[in-house]
Parts: sequence; structure tokens; C-alpha cells
Amino acid sequence: MEDIPEEISVDALDRKILSALQTHPEASIADVGEIVGLSQTPCWRRLKRLQQVGAVKERAWILDGQRLGMSVNVFVSVKIKQHDEDTLNAFEEATRSIREIVECFSMSGESDYLLRVVVRDIASYERILKKTLLHLPGVDSLNSSFALKTIKLSTHLPI
Repeated sequence: MEDIPEEISVDALDRKILSALQTHPEASIADVGEIVGLSQTPCWRRLKRLQQVGAVKERAWILDGQRLGMSVNVFVSVKIKQHDEDTLNAFEEATRSIREIVECFSMSGESDYLLRVVVRDIASYERILKKTLLHLPGVDSLNSSFALKTIKLSTHLPI
């Protein structure tokens, strides 16, 4: 199992850089530096450090699934048969390779995992359910809930 990453220390300027990156993902380092009041080189050094310590994973664009024909969001609660390390690791590894699973969370409570699956339509979800999800390592049961409408979708952290 993966260890929980150590929290890193960030100062006010680091927070400004991170906020600028979230708000303006298309911005160059020079642009970010201008936004936060730094020249390009010090801004670049700070950003490199934030990337090296894992605070910045990657830049992302949020796509509109509805407009791209991927309008069905399914939240799948998963219960696992056995809770040994090998089974949990195998389940987690398998979820990483399935494109339609866009998020996977280990959970407390009644379910062991919560998946967000994005597909074109209900028939597509049924195929993935029967051919893939039910065959994931260690699965005991699945409970699927379909989102009716997306109210908020963001990658911004409240820093």
C-alpha cells in the first residue's frame, strides 16, 4: 500500500503561485511570476521545488463531457471481499488502467471504494459493468448511482 505523503511547508508566495496556476493553467512561468510579483527565474525555482516535493502533479484542462458525448457520470460504491494488502493493491492497480474510471477513492464507512465512471450512455456503462467492473480483483458487490446533473466540477484546491 502507498504511504500517506508527508505534508510540505509552503509560504504565502508559494500559495500565490499555486493559486495563480489553478486560476490560469495556460499561463507561462513569466506570466505567473508577474501575477505573484516575482521575476521569471525565482518563480521558476519555486515552481520546480513545488513539483519536486509533489505539491504540483500536473497541469490540467477541464473538458466538458456533455459537449464531448461523455455525459453520464456514475458513482460506484464498491465492497471488497477480503481486506488483505494484496487484494486491495490489486484492486487499486486495476482501476488505474481503466480509462472510464476517472476517480477512485478508498473510503471509510459502508463501502471500501468510491469510483467515478464517465461514459457516453447507460448502455456503455452496462457493458463496462458486466465486462470490467464486476471482474476487478476482490469485488464483492457494487452499487451504482447516476448523476442527474453536474452542479460543480473543479480541480481547484482551497489554498
